[in-house]
Amino acid sequence: MSGPLDPDGTVVVVGASLAGLRAAEELRHVGHRGPVVMVGAESHPPYDRPPLSKQFLAGAWDVERIRHHAPEDLADLGFSWRIGAAATALDLGARTVGLSTGEELAFDGLVVATGAAARSLPGIAPRPGVHLLRTLDDCLGVRGDLARAGEGVRLVVVGAGFIGAEVAATCHGLGARVTVVEAAATPLAHVLGEEVGAACGALHRSAGVELKTGVGVAGVAGEHVGSLTVALTDGSQVPADVVVVGVGVTPTTDWLAGSGVPVDDGVTCDERLFATDRVVAAGDVARWPHRSLGRVLRLEHWTNAAESGVAAARNLVAGTAAATPYEPVPFFWSDQYATKIQMVGVPSAGDEVEVVDGSLAGGRFAALYHRAGLLTGALAFSMPRQLMRYRSLVAAGGSLAEAYALSG
Repeated sequence: MSGPLDPDGTVVVVGASLAGLRAAEELRHVGHRGPVVMVGAESHPPYDRPPLSKQFLAGAWDVERIRHHAPEDLADLGFSWRIGAAATALDLGARTVGLSTGEELAFDGLVVATGAAARSLPGIAPRPGVHLLRTLDDCLGVRGDLARAGEGVRLVVVGAGFIGAEVAATCHGLGARVTVVEAAATPLAHVLGEEVGAACGALHRSAGVELKTGVGVAGVAGEHVGSLTVALTDGSQVPADVVVVGVGVTPTTDWLAGSGVPVDDGVTCDERLFATDRVVAAGDVARWPHRSLGRVLRLEHWTNAAESGVAAARNLVAGTAAATPYEPVPFFWSDQYATKIQMVGVPSAGDEVEVVDGSLAGGRFAALYHRAGLLTGALAFSMPRQLMRYRSLVAAGGSLAEAYALSG
């Protein structure tokens, strides 16, 4: 086991989004005096991603509003910045990170917070009118093409997961004619269960959005905004002006190949977020055993990015001998049409689901997820107060009987 990090040593933070920024800020908060070098592959200073499928996509917020700090304030944070420079290699023996600019950065401690990249569909490359949505530049591209297509734009969204659903809801609110294509028979059933997944699908249909389920995308023909055709695996075709593909993400770990850092659907960490001695991971890229939940997790939630960045920095400074397990209460939310979806916990496929307030048919409800008599999660559609009463119980691994008592 290692002792505390040298307080005057250099820490390199690879990833200048939320997890990396929170880690760097926490380093200063706990008294680390040495250089902190922030490496960001994008050309933009740190910004918030959730608005990219909501307020920023809609044009209601500008770039300044989604930035974590105003550009003139970044210098006050006391970090060195390498914006627009991607990490390309890691040498654990020499403790250096290689960058796409050719620079090599030496470190005493390393935070890996490279996040994830949007996954594309085979044979459907981004091009004019066809987009992935993960970065600020992606969103600006979608906004530009929606504007070029004009009033009543025909938008096809591939994937009815949370990002795809939010894009559909946002663009429907802008007056677009939206079709959502989902390969699964029920949206989000693998995450939320069949009944709640069906309720998510009902949000689209009740808003007047066409939802096609149980069918995949075979290809997209056309090279220009306004003249695209989405071919489906059932032989049908959907004309489109703009296409947005939202079929999940892949952890950004290519640059770690051959480094000795363990990688398996993200950076494999211990319960304290250490990948190896003096190397921690945080955010979407970190995969770690959640001790109290008894599961190995990799979470793509905003709250996890913020919380794990803080926890990773504290543990890096403390060293492996004094580090503490990272055991958050997972929480996420999604805004779709007029509904706010919120969830605490991490249910598994096969967990039982029981509505304890409101109704699925009414589109406003609170539901409990449980397995073998124990509460694994709680979810609500536009019932935030009801949801939060279960948060501490989920964290404590409480019983379904205790949850019933709260709901009563």
